[in-house]
Amino acid sequence: MTAAPLEPHVGLWTEAEYLAMDANANRIELLDGSLIVSPTPSKRYQRMSRLLANSLDAAAGSLLVFEAVNVRLGLDRIVIPDIVVADTDDEATVVEAGEVALVAEIVSPGNAAADRVVKMQLYALARIPWYLLVEQDGDSHSLRLFRLDDRHYVEDQVAKAGEELVVTEPFRWRLDPAALR
Repeated sequence: MTAAPLEPHVGLWTEAEYLAMDANANRIELLDGSLIVSPTPSKRYQRMSRLLANSLDAAAGSLLVFEAVNVRLGLDRIVIPDIVVADTDDEATVVEAGEVALVAEIVSPGNAAADRVVKMQLYALARIPWYLLVEQDGDSHSLRLFRLDDRHYVEDQVAKAGEELVVTEPFRWRLDPAALR
């Protein structure tokens, strides 16, 4: 399936213009007036995302788990994380950063710098309490959990395949990264 081309546009994009187009179909994010386009994830990536979302969903209690949903981090700043765990249940097309308890990104060669640096900083500035990175190491995976400490993330835990990541906040959850294969 080929993505529809964007209409010609002059200047910075506004949130209203962004929300008026079909950005989710193309996995397009809005960062400070610029559009960031990501390729469609591979089948393996999508499978890993689904397995992670299922595991989080089973543990999240009253929080809801979403895949590839719009999250508003600030004015003209809307991203589409791989997984969002949030305290929201309405008809809106955007989850507000203040509703998000945990955000997860699956790192791949095409998005590594964005996930490890840019998005990490943006999520911290938006005060999202927990950030989970899924690192793909060939056929194996590791989980890196970061917690918000003031305005920056600090590494809370790391688990490699064969180990368990054990989480007590924002809900009780445990996972061996090997389960994501």
